[in-house]
Amino acid sequence: MILGKFFGAIRAQLNKLANFFWEADPIAQMQYEYDQAVEQLKEGRVGLEQYRGLVERVSRQVKDGESQVNKLQAQAKAYLKAGDRETAGSFALQLTKAKTQLEENKQQLVMHEAAYQNNLKKIQYANKKLVEVKDKISKYDAELKMSEAEAEVAKLTQSFNMDVTTDFGQLEDVIQRKIDTNRGKARVASDLSNEGIDKIAAEERMEQSMADDALKDLEVELGMRAPETTPIAATAKDLGPAEETRTREEPSKVTE
Repeated sequence: MILGKFFGAIRAQLNKLANFFWEADPIAQMQYEYDQAVEQLKEGRVGLEQYRGLVERVSRQVKDGESQVNKLQAQAKAYLKAGDRETAGSFALQLTKAKTQLEENKQQLVMHEAAYQNNLKKIQYANKKLVEVKDKISKYDAELKMSEAEAEVAKLTQSFNMDVTTDFGQLEDVIQRKIDTNRGKARVASDLSNEGIDKIAAEERMEQSMADDALKDLEVELGMRAPETTPIAATAKDLGPAEETRTREEPSKVTE
C-alpha cells in the first residue's frame, strides 16, 4: 500500500512535468508525436513488406502445387490407359497428397492475402492521418505565431499611446519644443540677414551713378560725345507802363 502511494506520487509529478512541457511548446510536442508516429509507420511498412514476401511465397507454392497436381493427374491417366494399374495407383496416391497440400496452401494464401490487405489499408489510413496531422501542425504553428504577433502588436499599441501623461507623450512634447526652438533660431537669422540691405542698395546706386558720370566724361574727352550744356531757365520780367506802350507801338512803325 505504501509502495502504491509512492508510485502514485511519482506518476503525479511526472504528469505535472509532462504538462509543463506540453504547455511550454505544444507545437514542438505535436511535432515530436508526429515524428514518433512516422517512425512507427516506417517500421510497420517494413513489416508489411516482409509479410508480403510471405504471401508471395505461399502464392508461388499454390502455383507449383497446381502444376504438380496437373502433372500427377496426367501421369495417372496415362498409366491407366496403358493398363499399368499399379503404377497408376502410385501416381494417384501422390496426386491425393498433392491436392491436400494444394488445398492447404490455397487456404493459407487466402488468409495471408486478407491479412496483408487489412494491414495495408491500416498503414494507408495511418499515412493519410499523418499527412493531415502534418498539415494541422503547420496550420497551428502559423496560427499560434500570428496570435502571438497580434498580442505583441496590441501591447505595442498600448505602449505607444502618445497621450501627454505617458512617457512617449512627454518625449513627443520635448521633440516638438526643440523643433519650435530651431525654427525660431532660423527665423531670427533670416530677419537679421535683411538688416542694412537698404543702405547697401543706396551705395550701389550711388556707385552706379558715379560710374555713369565718369563714363560720360571719358566719352567727351575722347570726342565721342558733345559736352552737355546746362539749360537756362526762362525768367519772367515785370514790365513797367512805358515799356508796355513802346512794345505796342513798335509794330505800327514797321508798318509805316
